[in-house]
Amino acid sequence: MPRAATAQRAGRILVFAKAPVPGRVKTRLAPRLSPAACAALHTRLIDHSLAQAVAARIGPVELWSDAPDHPEMTALARRHGAVLRRQRGADLGARMADALQRVLNEGASFALLIGSDCPALDAAVLASAAGALREREWVFVPTEDGGYALVGCRRMQAALFQAIDWGTERVMAQTRARLASLGLGARELPPLWDVDRPADLERLAALGFPPPA
Repeated sequence: MPRAATAQRAGRILVFAKAPVPGRVKTRLAPRLSPAACAALHTRLIDHSLAQAVAARIGPVELWSDAPDHPEMTALARRHGAVLRRQRGADLGARMADALQRVLNEGASFALLIGSDCPALDAAVLASAAGALREREWVFVPTEDGGYALVGCRRMQAALFQAIDWGTERVMAQTRARLASLGLGARELPPLWDVDRPADLERLAALGFPPPA
């Protein structure tokens, strides 16, 4: 079988991340960190997410950004051999739905979409998520703050991403209700934590990520 055809039918991992522009990323970590330090930490977290995605050996890794031409995004994609792609859509839900639909249309057998804010989401968790899709159409990794750090699917359903209060503690609860109303089978893996607030910096340091000065 041609190598290109095999890659198309493999699963793909999509890493969603904003470009590390000071003042636009990790702003809730202020005043503990300066805007420049927030951007530096954001870059390190993207790098970590890409490394774990590659280590999972599930299939091609893609870095989806709001600004794929940003030098840091270009460098990160090159370092990890990831394809760099542009997010499209009016809100987070629309952007995730668009990315998942596009890669499935391109022939991927399944897609796992992750952010870059959850350093505990490692290669082992990604492998578990891929395994869950052998039995379910959808898989999620919830976060302690009520959102989710991973969504994966074998078949897209755009309605799952519509009319969700993104960025709030209601995201996962609303998604569960939507799954039920659409009759979609899903598996949830154990919840993880993400890096959103100053208190999370201590947990991050315990994983070997001391915050930038």
